[in-house]
Amino acid sequence: MREKRQAHAIRRTGARRTAVALTTAALLTAGVLTGCDMSSDSRANGAPAKKPPAPAPPWDRSPDTIAAVGDSITRAFDACAVLSDCPEASWATGTDETVRSLASRLIGEPAAVAERAWNYARTGAEMADLGGQMSRAAARKPDLVTVMVGANDACADSTELMTPVADFRTSFQDALRELRRAAPKSHVYVSSVPNLKRLWSTGRDDALGRAVWDLGICATMLGDAGDLSPKADRRRALVQDRVVAYNKVLKDVCAKDERCRYDGGAVFEHHFTEELLSRWDWFHPSKDGQSTLAEIAHRNITAARPPL
Repeated sequence: MREKRQAHAIRRTGARRTAVALTTAALLTAGVLTGCDMSSDSRANGAPAKKPPAPAPPWDRSPDTIAAVGDSITRAFDACAVLSDCPEASWATGTDETVRSLASRLIGEPAAVAERAWNYARTGAEMADLGGQMSRAAARKPDLVTVMVGANDACADSTELMTPVADFRTSFQDALRELRRAAPKSHVYVSSVPNLKRLWSTGRDDALGRAVWDLGICATMLGDAGDLSPKADRRRALVQDRVVAYNKVLKDVCAKDERCRYDGGAVFEHHFTEELLSRWDWFHPSKDGQSTLAEIAHRNITAARPPL
């Protein structure tokens, strides 16, 4: 009797072991099949495995060749003589040793700067003119292109004639595309538009400055500089808002180009005192003002991280 019970127990144990083995095998088989089905579905749907984004190219903190585009500020208008460009005093590419331009700080001696720095800015230029300048700059395939433009877009005969923000954006995007067609690896440094209202505030109490401005310099902001009426205040506020909007465009568009660096509003925020302004028009930078622009650019270009 004992032997029969032992035999029966052995048979039950064996049956349980067989059932467990069969169940485990079934589960494993189902898992394998499911995995195969998912893999097949993924391939059938044409969904490739996601790749990590490519790292952004490193910012060139020591460019060896520089091309400058922009307006009269980069041409150093009224920095050396009345109603004249003075490119040798330009903050970007000048060779005047008293200015210590960006090019001289990065490249070195005036002879080297003259060979490896080019100024394609034009007095009176607006953002719509930047594409043509970029095309000329791109032909050089420079390590760095500096951009300073926008003041003339706000400085019109009336606020109605200021460049619309949407047009400003489109022109800047088109200009960068023009550069990228011929010089895809050039780095771009973009300066903010200066604070025109602070400029008015700096010079409005000077009789000579007001007289010069009344000749037609930046009429939207500087015209009737002594007029403090609500109407004049609204006009200046409108111009100021437009400059702020332009700077937002420069920042946003530049941020979408992996080789572009905006100055973080450094030029807009800088207080250009009387000694930094031309004694002939109280609007354009003097040689000291050009040197200040060069210092701001050099600091931001050589920084390990872009300005906020």
